[in-house]
Amino acid sequence: MKILVTGAKGFIGKNLCLTLHNVGHEVFEYDLGSTDEDLKAYVSQADWIIHLAGINRPLKPEEFIDGNVNFTKKLLDVVLATASKAPVIFSSSTQAALDNPYGQSKKKAEEELFAFQKTNNHPVYVFRLYNAFGKWCRPNYNSVIATFCYNVAHDLPIQINEAAPAIDFVYIDDIVASFMNVLSGDGRGSKDIVYPEPHYSEKLGDIANALYGFKKSRENFFVPAIQDPFFKKLYSTYLSYLEEDNFAYPLLSHKDQRGSFTEMLKTDNLGQVSVNVSKPGITKGNHYHMSKNEKYLVVAGTCEIKFRKVGTNKVITYKCSGDDLKVVDIPPGYTHSITNVGTSDSVTIMWANEPFDPNHPDTVMMPVEEEIK
Repeated sequence: MKILVTGAKGFIGKNLCLTLHNVGHEVFEYDLGSTDEDLKAYVSQADWIIHLAGINRPLKPEEFIDGNVNFTKKLLDVVLATASKAPVIFSSSTQAALDNPYGQSKKKAEEELFAFQKTNNHPVYVFRLYNAFGKWCRPNYNSVIATFCYNVAHDLPIQINEAAPAIDFVYIDDIVASFMNVLSGDGRGSKDIVYPEPHYSEKLGDIANALYGFKKSRENFFVPAIQDPFFKKLYSTYLSYLEEDNFAYPLLSHKDQRGSFTEMLKTDNLGQVSVNVSKPGITKGNHYHMSKNEKYLVVAGTCEIKFRKVGTNKVITYKCSGDDLKVVDIPPGYTHSITNVGTSDSVTIMWANEPFDPNHPDTVMMPVEEEIK
């Protein structure tokens, strides 16, 4: 389909246009710098119109009317003049329910659209958006999450009013998905206000704590707790505010003449992932665990992983290579070792079901090759 997007260069517009392009739609991008002739040409060709353009941070309050109401009227006049049948999706705001200049300008724009729908039997969808957040949202402008993410990522202070009530938020991908759902529908319009879902009611103090936790995770190597959908989306958003020269961060590597052992990721309830590098001929391990269990994956070089059940003589050997990837489970109660039997350094990814606790290591030294007397 051919889709006109006004405000295409804005936060929502950039994300929406990218998705529309990705699924094969032809997108007419209207924004600052576009002409009246562009608008007329785009409207006359469009199968759908998604109206995102507007003003939210003017120099003077009266600019709200010009940017939000008058431009909407102008767009609808062009729709009428070109006899366009394209349904119109309008991006309004929950501020439209409030008595402030921005909200009232959005409310008046909504009224213009609903009146146009009634008078001309033209399909219209009016979306009231909650506070939007996600990648590419401008910080220190009109999004508290964008500002918090940017400031935390750049070691700048943030201001939190602990007494402030929870705020309703909606994630950019959910906004885009809501619009895409309408595009795949019957195009008959709606006489009711539509809200993108899901949305989340969160307190700024909780958001700030989560963001500082995300930042700290690069130092303690604990994967942020992102089981909650909102905080999963918040983490994705936070990462988008890192400087391009700050994507990488160092790990703590324990090195000796045998090679190295580096903890990569830790979790509160899903264990930890480490990277073990061994020089040729080096054997590591020769211990067992009472409850701890592990998984080994040799990704480079060739290793022999040996086991012996505690209290028995039988030695079990698995030969593993980076050329034939397979995971070897390390059960509790089996003393085990890993030996680099190749001619180059071996690299093994190791998962343990719990982060290492030096106060309770659950590790008992015992050679695998020792015979039971």
